[in-house]
Amino acid sequence: MLDKKSKKLELQIDEFLDKVLNGGLLFKQGVRYYLNRIPDMFEKTLEEIDSVENQADALRRLVETQLYMHTLIPEHRGDVLGLLESSDKVLNFAKGTLFQFSVETPYIAEQYVQTFSELTDVSVSAVEAMVSAVRSYFSEMHSVRDYINKTIFFEKESDKFADRLKRTIFQDGELDLARKIHMRYFAHNIEGIADAAEDVCDRLSIAVIKRYG
Repeated sequence: MLDKKSKKLELQIDEFLDKVLNGGLLFKQGVRYYLNRIPDMFEKTLEEIDSVENQADALRRLVETQLYMHTLIPEHRGDVLGLLESSDKVLNFAKGTLFQFSVETPYIAEQYVQTFSELTDVSVSAVEAMVSAVRSYFSEMHSVRDYINKTIFFEKESDKFADRLKRTIFQDGELDLARKIHMRYFAHNIEGIADAAEDVCDRLSIAVIKRYG
């Protein structure tokens, strides 16, 4: 997609996608630290994901500037900008959710720790597949469809985990309603990360059709 003149731009996009991927992995690690009650490591991870998100924002703006200043890939510019912005939103969503853990310090009952961890793993798997799909759009178009399908698969799995978790929480007679609602809120937000990744792939599918028909 990008010619030799655009090699620097390609590297910047690749670096941006690395940041999105790293943010997803940091989110998973941060939730794990929170669930296992390791506050010092949780706070350190929070600082790291904040730094990664800021770096990703700077890279995204740099790529946008390059696209307009040097009139690179004008026929695909809108699609590229849309993919970068929607991918950035996934990272912002992950960072925001982790920050809410720090602000609200939800009580996660011991019997739900494992399921919360599994839900987080599945949602981040959707982000990993999404990043691979977007990356392939620029370099290995034949792989895009496979990664899109993987993203959709993990998003549906996250829906199943979240639905089962929420139902179990609200059927628990030992928890008061406030704690049930609080846990449901965080399960919903973790699930939402996978939803955001799927939204990127929906946009990507349209970009592929526009590019190749």
